[in-house]
Amino acid sequence: MKPYRMLLLPLLVLGLGACDDDATEPVLEPEPTLVEVAVAVNEETGEFSTLIAALVAADLVDALAGPGPLTVFAPTDAAFAALGLDATSVAALPKEDLTNILLYHVVSGRLRATDVLAVNQLSMLNSGTTTIGLREDVAYINDSAIIQTDVEARNGVIHVIDAVLLP
Repeated sequence: MKPYRMLLLPLLVLGLGACDDDATEPVLEPEPTLVEVAVAVNEETGEFSTLIAALVAADLVDALAGPGPLTVFAPTDAAFAALGLDATSVAALPKEDLTNILLYHVVSGRLRATDVLAVNQLSMLNSGTTTIGLREDVAYINDSAIIQTDVEARNGVIHVIDAVLLP
């Protein structure tokens, strides 16, 4: 499990500490969006290159950069690789199928880990339903382990998962 949150700390500190040359008060930069967080983590770890390529291919980048709030269950590159997909091949999937799969990873609203674990099911943006549960003290969404939680963004929260959710 990689400490994705720790990778975001320098980004947030730099953003919150930025000052305008003419101002005596610090200028607060807005927190990054879900997309900006995923890109920043990917620049540090390379863990979300396939997810980002999939979002671009499905034309969902603007939706995830919008006001939200949304909760995203973000599969790692290893999760996509288990299906034989990478940043290049994911774009070959039919756009409608790819969109359906990606929206099966998104919930309307900001759900932190405690909120997710408080329910048995979640209604996803593709109109599908997922099952939430604990197995040997590990949280799961369907058959995917939630390996990192509560990565905050201005317009939502990301939970990193180890398998692609298939509707």
